[in-house]
Amino acid sequence: MLTNVEHIGIAVKDITASNDLFTKLFNVPPYKSESVESEGVATSFFKINETKVELLEATNPDSAIAKFIEKKGEGIHHIAFEVDDILAEMKRLEAEGFTLLNPTPKRGADNKLVCFLHPKGTNGVLIELCQSI
Repeated sequence: MLTNVEHIGIAVKDITASNDLFTKLFNVPPYKSESVESEGVATSFFKINETKVELLEATNPDSAIAKFIEKKGEGIHHIAFEVDDILAEMKRLEAEGFTLLNPTPKRGADNKLVCFLHPKGTNGVLIELCQSI
């Protein structure tokens, strides 16, 4: 079952400039930055109390983030929810009629296993399931 909002993902064109912007906005620097080669993105994470915000910059022109920015511009890309058992939750959601974008969990940023739900079945919102490894 979904336990809480894990983070909000924001697609950005320039992660360095966006890190500066969000550092000013939140009054804290990112606590973590990493590259996720399999997804073609560079990420930075901010934390304000229990809320996390992930900035995502495309490092590959064919990545989902590059395509998102080309089509929609910068902005909220996804909402991620923490789950205790990603395999069980994927099975449950698929049985409820949701379309999984990946049939098995994959390694994502911030030491998580992740799976995405197709936004066509979630009122246009890309939903990410996250389980800590």
